[in-house]
Amino acid sequence: MDVVAACRAFVAVSGHGSFTSGAAAAGIPQSVASRRIAALEEHFGARLFDRSSRAVRLTSFGQDMLPAARRLVDLTDAMVDDAARARLRPLRVAVPEICPPRRLADLVVAARRQRIHLEVRPAGPGERARLCQTLEVGAGIVAVPDAAASWRVPLGLAARTPFPAPTVFLETLRSGRARTQARRRILIQPEDDVAHLRDPLTRAGQSAGLAPAQVTVAPSLVDAAAAALGSPDLLLCSRQQAEEFDLHWRPVSGPRLLRGYDMVAGVREDLDQLSTVLYADIARCLGTSDGHSRPTEGSPPGNSSTGDPT
Repeated sequence: MDVVAACRAFVAVSGHGSFTSGAAAAGIPQSVASRRIAALEEHFGARLFDRSSRAVRLTSFGQDMLPAARRLVDLTDAMVDDAARARLRPLRVAVPEICPPRRLADLVVAARRQRIHLEVRPAGPGERARLCQTLEVGAGIVAVPDAAASWRVPLGLAARTPFPAPTVFLETLRSGRARTQARRRILIQPEDDVAHLRDPLTRAGQSAGLAPAQVTVAPSLVDAAAAALGSPDLLLCSRQQAEEFDLHWRPVSGPRLLRGYDMVAGVREDLDQLSTVLYADIARCLGTSDGHSRPTEGSPPGNSSTGDPT
């Protein structure tokens, strides 16, 4: 027996003093209301209504049981309302601040089609990791080394003028002995100011004979892009970013530079939805290419189920 449905019929009939009117108020046929109330009486072992006259009156037992039945119905309705609100509660996700706003908007739309209500929070790599660890967000796209990544974004160098070769050799950035020409800098944007990207590039620059100041971290992506647009300096970035700033882009000869991203979440269900159902949409936001946007063989997208990105 469905006790909640039976109590709902009991409350409705008692409130209207009629099986016909009470059933209509409950949205059920009169015969269904009668059966449910009869089943409730059998379950309790006593009559709830006095049916000896044309009017429907509560018995003394029915009067005693009515307040509890109302509380059960009210509590059930409250739970249904709470469930509806919980389904609409946004899932806050920390995302790279370099993601184009239009593509983030497309991600939110795609999530809503899957009944996932995303609230994106753009932030730098260190801030995203902190937000996940402190549970200020429910999930986050965090920076990880290439080997542990679910999404990979190839990086190269971008400049305002075309490159003479299909690959940039760091040795060509050394200044001549006369040093009449200004040294071209490689500018690292904050998104790539992580050890697994910054350190290999710095070591490669040193091996190629570049001055220490020629590989430097810019205060922001805007500052780095402005320098690349207004000087011979080079911006370390993805092909997508180079196109957005109308810069010429080439891969770097030497170190294999790939942004690596993985999804972390406090709830396994959120992790599964974000890293599988929305995998391709997230890839577009990050600017991956077909050859670098898939997880390693045997490893499903999204490797972490807790708020710890490490």
